[in-house]
Amino acid sequence: MSFRTHLESVVNQVDGALACSVMGFDGISVETHQKEEAGELELTGAWVEYANLLGQLRQAAESLKTGEVQEVSVNSERVLTLMRLVSPEYFLVLALRADGNYGKGRYVLRVTAPKIRAEL
Repeated sequence: MSFRTHLESVVNQVDGALACSVMGFDGISVETHQKEEAGELELTGAWVEYANLLGQLRQAAESLKTGEVQEVSVNSERVLTLMRLVSPEYFLVLALRADGNYGKGRYVLRVTAPKIRAEL
Protein backbone atom coordinates (compact mmCIF):
# COMPACT_ATOMS: atom_id res chain seq x y z
CA MET A 1 0.00 0.00 0.00
CA SER A 2 1.12 3.55 -0.62
CA PHE A 3 1.30 6.33 1.95
CA ARG A 4 -1.66 8.01 0.27
CA THR A 5 -3.80 4.88 0.59
CA HIS A 6 -3.07 4.69 4.33
CA LEU A 7 -3.76 8.40 4.82
CA GLU A 8 -7.04 8.24 2.89
CA SER A 9 -8.05 5.29 5.04
CA VAL A 10 -7.36 7.24 8.24
CA VAL A 11 -9.38 10.25 7.07
CA ASN A 12 -12.26 8.06 5.90
CA GLN A 13 -12.42 6.02 9.12
CA VAL A 14 -12.54 8.91 11.59
CA ASP A 15 -15.65 11.08 11.92
CA GLY A 16 -14.70 14.74 11.64
CA ALA A 17 -11.26 14.07 10.14
CA LEU A 18 -10.05 16.87 7.88
CA ALA A 19 -6.58 15.76 6.83
CA CYS A 20 -3.76 13.37 7.60
CA SER A 21 -0.08 13.55 6.73
CA VAL A 22 3.22 11.73 7.12
CA MET A 23 5.70 14.41 8.17
CA GLY A 24 9.38 14.62 8.89
CA PHE A 25 10.70 16.38 11.94
CA ASP A 26 12.17 18.93 9.53
CA GLY A 27 8.57 20.06 8.90
CA ILE A 28 8.41 18.67 5.37
CA SER A 29 5.39 16.59 4.45
CA VAL A 30 6.12 13.26 2.76
CA GLU A 31 2.49 12.76 1.74
CA THR A 32 -0.83 14.35 2.69
CA HIS A 33 -4.47 13.57 2.12
CA GLN A 34 -7.06 16.19 2.96
CA LYS A 35 -10.75 16.71 2.45
CA GLU A 36 -11.95 19.69 0.48
CA GLU A 37 -13.39 21.30 3.62
CA ALA A 38 -9.87 21.48 5.09
CA GLY A 39 -8.85 23.94 2.37
CA GLU A 40 -9.99 26.95 4.39
CA LEU A 41 -7.57 26.10 7.20
CA GLU A 42 -3.81 26.66 7.11
CA LEU A 43 -2.98 23.14 8.26
CA THR A 44 0.39 22.85 6.54
CA GLY A 45 1.75 25.92 8.32
CA ALA A 46 0.43 24.71 11.65
CA TRP A 47 1.95 21.26 11.10
CA VAL A 48 5.39 22.75 10.40
CA GLU A 49 5.18 24.55 13.75
CA TYR A 50 3.91 21.41 15.48
CA ALA A 51 6.85 19.43 14.05
CA ASN A 52 9.15 21.86 15.84
CA LEU A 53 7.11 21.57 19.04
CA LEU A 54 7.13 17.78 18.84
CA GLY A 55 10.92 17.83 18.44
CA GLN A 56 11.23 19.96 21.58
CA LEU A 57 8.94 17.63 23.51
CA ARG A 58 11.06 14.65 22.46
CA GLN A 59 14.19 16.39 23.73
CA ALA A 60 12.49 17.30 27.02
CA ALA A 61 11.30 13.73 27.56
CA GLU A 62 14.81 12.45 26.86
CA SER A 63 16.47 14.87 29.28
CA LEU A 64 13.85 14.11 31.96
CA LYS A 65 14.28 10.37 31.34
CA THR A 66 10.51 9.81 31.10
CA GLY A 67 10.73 7.59 28.03
CA GLU A 68 10.06 8.28 24.38
CA VAL A 69 7.16 10.50 23.36
CA GLN A 70 4.60 8.41 21.48
CA GLU A 71 1.66 10.75 20.94
CA VAL A 72 0.88 14.44 21.35
CA SER A 73 -2.33 16.37 20.80
CA VAL A 74 -2.94 20.08 20.36
CA ASN A 75 -6.58 21.01 20.81
CA SER A 76 -7.66 24.43 19.64
CA GLU A 77 -11.05 26.07 19.24
CA ARG A 78 -11.59 24.82 15.67
CA VAL A 79 -9.16 21.94 15.16
CA LEU A 80 -8.00 18.93 17.16
CA THR A 81 -4.54 17.84 16.04
CA LEU A 82 -3.14 14.40 16.89
CA MET A 83 0.48 13.47 16.24
CA ARG A 84 1.85 9.94 16.55
CA LEU A 85 5.50 9.04 16.10
CA VAL A 86 6.21 6.51 13.37
CA SER A 87 10.01 6.45 13.53
CA PRO A 88 12.81 8.67 14.88
CA GLU A 89 12.51 10.79 11.73
CA TYR A 90 8.78 10.75 10.92
CA PHE A 91 5.35 11.13 12.49
CA LEU A 92 1.70 10.96 11.50
CA VAL A 93 -0.46 14.02 12.01
CA LEU A 94 -4.26 14.01 11.90
CA ALA A 95 -6.44 17.12 11.92
CA LEU A 96 -10.04 16.81 13.10
CA ARG A 97 -12.87 19.29 13.43
CA ALA A 98 -13.35 20.32 17.06
CA ASP A 99 -16.36 17.99 17.23
CA GLY A 100 -14.49 15.09 15.57
CA ASN A 101 -14.10 11.65 17.10
CA TYR A 102 -10.88 12.15 19.08
CA GLY A 103 -10.79 8.63 20.56
CA LYS A 104 -11.23 6.95 17.18
CA GLY A 105 -8.57 9.23 15.74
CA ARG A 106 -6.08 8.12 18.39
CA TYR A 107 -6.94 4.47 17.79
CA VAL A 108 -6.66 4.66 14.01
CA LEU A 109 -3.30 6.47 14.18
CA ARG A 110 -1.97 3.88 16.63
CA VAL A 111 -3.00 1.06 14.27
CA THR A 112 -1.76 2.84 11.14
CA ALA A 113 1.67 3.91 12.45
CA PRO A 114 3.26 0.43 12.07
CA LYS A 115 1.92 0.20 8.51
CA ILE A 116 3.50 3.54 7.64
CA ARG A 117 6.75 2.50 9.35
CA ALA A 118 6.84 -0.60 7.13
CA GLU A 119 6.56 1.62 4.03
CA LEU A 120 9.46 3.91 4.99
